[in-house]
Amino acid sequence: MAEYRTQMKIIGDILSTTRDDLQDEDGATVTYLIRKANISHSRISNLLKTLVSQGLLERIESQGSNKYKISQNGREFLQAYYSFTNFADNFGLSI
Repeated sequence: MAEYRTQMKIIGDILSTTRDDLQDEDGATVTYLIRKANISHSRISNLLKTLVSQGLLERIESQGSNKYKISQNGREFLQAYYSFTNFADNFGLSI
């Protein structure tokens, strides 16, 4: 049976991609994030709006398209997420 990712895991994937995997320092395009996070365009669009409104990502308009970079709050959130995930794993819990 396939194991589905939780919303938090997908958010963690998006934030870590915008932190680690960028070849362009201007940010990640939506297409790049769709491929890396492996989710649909409509779902990632909603998540990106939420992450920007919460201050975890920064939206940058570049050459007629939007790009996304992790913010300092996003970095702090991601660090806390990894700490909590490791803590839960030590007790045999999955998030």
